[in-house]
Amino acid sequence: MSLLARLPGAGSAKAIRPRIAIIDIGSNSVRLVVYQGHPRVPAILFNEKVMAGLGRGLAETGSIDASSLSLANQALARFAAVLREMEVAEVRTVATAAVRDAANGQELIDAATALGLTVETLSGEQEATGAGLGVLSGIPGADGIVGDLGGGSLELVRVRAGKIEDRVSFPLGVLRIAGLRGKQLDSRVTPLIDAAGWAGKGAGLPFYLVGGSWRALARLDISQNDYPLPVAHQYVMDPAVVARLGRSVVHMGKASLRSIPGLASGRAATLADAAALLTVLLRRLGSSTTIVSANGLREGLLFERLDAETRALDPLIVAARDEGQLLGRFPEHGDLLDRWIAPLFSGEPARLGRIRHAACLLADVGWRANPEFRAERGMEIALHGAWVAIEAQERAMLAQALFTSLGGGTTLPDPLPRLADPQALRQAVAWGLAIRFGQRLSSGLAGPLTRTSVALTDDAVTLTIAAPDRALYAETVEKRHTALATMLGRRHRIG
Repeated sequence: MSLLARLPGAGSAKAIRPRIAIIDIGSNSVRLVVYQGHPRVPAILFNEKVMAGLGRGLAETGSIDASSLSLANQALARFAAVLREMEVAEVRTVATAAVRDAANGQELIDAATALGLTVETLSGEQEATGAGLGVLSGIPGADGIVGDLGGGSLELVRVRAGKIEDRVSFPLGVLRIAGLRGKQLDSRVTPLIDAAGWAGKGAGLPFYLVGGSWRALARLDISQNDYPLPVAHQYVMDPAVVARLGRSVVHMGKASLRSIPGLASGRAATLADAAALLTVLLRRLGSSTTIVSANGLREGLLFERLDAETRALDPLIVAARDEGQLLGRFPEHGDLLDRWIAPLFSGEPARLGRIRHAACLLADVGWRANPEFRAERGMEIALHGAWVAIEAQERAMLAQALFTSLGGGTTLPDPLPRLADPQALRQAVAWGLAIRFGQRLSSGLAGPLTRTSVALTDDAVTLTIAAPDRALYAETVEKRHTALATMLGRRHRIG
């Protein structure tokens, strides 16, 4: 069976890359996500969920209750209609623990089939594989334990060197442990972890958080700390923070929880249980810290279908290139610009070189903005874009480079100094000035960048430019050349 089944009634996609979709029938929510773009990191065009609560009461009755079944059926009917209207070419519909375990789960599958949807009921092992691949798709260097907390089950996955080494599924979904605390929860969780051979398996390793309830915990901590970057992906919390959140959330009222930015109201009721379970798991596994992953099962299903060459692509660079081509003037300019300025920063480690490359790819994103706000536009895209495989300090460096390249100058605007140290931001300022120099010299075109070069010596930043192109080097270009050379502690020179 192919990974993606054609949806009956769907027309052909009008874009170069077809629209694809995943319907995820989970124990807590039923969700539709429509994607389009580069297969390595497709952009989300549409994302809607219904908190149907299919797993609520499942442990006591063994069945999905009638009201939850009705909500799910309504959601699926709407989603099928939306997919046809969007002319989605392919869709994969998957069901997880609640449908898998419920005595009446087949009723939901039959209703979906009547709508033209082919439902795959994933095993716990398949869920775990999807979650692990999802984390690897967004954090390629992940090395630790992935924990995917759903409404009906918990999956643990050992990831290392881009691969899944081990996986297991437990009936410990947030709806199944509702209300359990302290020794009662410990006595439920510990025997399962020990019997599966996972005790201590995360010793000294990070624990990657997947699932809406755990992401909600991160959003709570971001809000309480007034953290300047409201992006959950790759947000870090140590075990002491998780324990504190668990204690505080018990005493927070519904109104307080619902006031947290980005926290879905449907998640508020599960926060205390999610925090309690996470505290037990971190202690039993021995994990050193937690890292939030925005990517999970759905992204894992998309990642799974890719060939090895596509999987190996850097998702940050792929996404930045797509965004730059969408918002910029000249599609090829970003990659050329990066190659042109690279000799000035030859001593940089590869981890910084990729951030500089992303800045070059995004260097034209502010072009259509009001000239007075181009720098702010570039900074906003860097900080709040749906990027993966990038940490907070790296986002700040990307933002600083774009801010400077788009005319913001050499100042370090808030909140960047709260996310990165001054030395890192000064390096990003140099990137920005180099980008600004290259763009002014070339007018954003390919030809001048292919016919000229820049080099860094002990005393100068030297531009090598042939006589036929000397007319390009006017006063405005020289000013930017001088600004860059001054920033690098050198003089400017023509060669």
